[in-house]
Amino acid sequence: MGIPVLILGDSGSGKSASMMNLNPEEGFLINPENKRLPFKSKGWKARDFAAKTGNVFHTDLAADLVMVINFARRAGRKFVVIDDFQYVMGNSFMRRRSEKSFEKFTEIGGGAWDVVKAAQQAEEDLIVYFLAHTEETAAGRIKMKTIGKMLDEKITVEGMFTIALRTQVTDGRYQFTTQSDGTDPVKSPIGLFESFQIDNDLNAVDAAIRDYYELN
Repeated sequence: MGIPVLILGDSGSGKSASMMNLNPEEGFLINPENKRLPFKSKGWKARDFAAKTGNVFHTDLAADLVMVINFARRAGRKFVVIDDFQYVMGNSFMRRRSEKSFEKFTEIGGGAWDVVKAAQQAEEDLIVYFLAHTEETAAGRIKMKTIGKMLDEKITVEGMFTIALRTQVTDGRYQFTTQSDGTDPVKSPIGLFESFQIDNDLNAVDAAIRDYYELN
């Protein structure tokens, strides 16, 4: 089975920047918002389907994300980053905002579920990073931002992940938290990380996960 990893955080808290040390030749980036990376990198280039080159897919369609995840290992890639997963749901909702029925929420939620399931069912050594925004519930708990109530009430998306990290910025230092503070769904397997806070470096996280699960 594949390894889906959830990276939660507010905008500007270091989610995208955590990709800086990843090797672009080893992975794919799915960029739903077609936004520029917050660091200089010549290695991330838009996918040219005719030439079969490039590693960045500009799409926000759930079916396309499933396709990229399924294609990744056949293309010799070790990881896929989705930055930002929330826009896969949000953009679909905005395109269908004039629809009066609630069917759109069911379809949007179902598409998001399909993407996470594709990551779970991928090859064993493929890690899929879901970068996503957060929101606060009426009870004061932090959760992944979604669209509608289907994912929250029927699924609880965070429950589909064994590893969920959250960005934290303290005195200008950008980090990930690795365990819950009691108000968020952050979690990681026992012994995977040595401390409650680690540098927000997805390359280091990737190496730790591969070592922990003996994927190297």
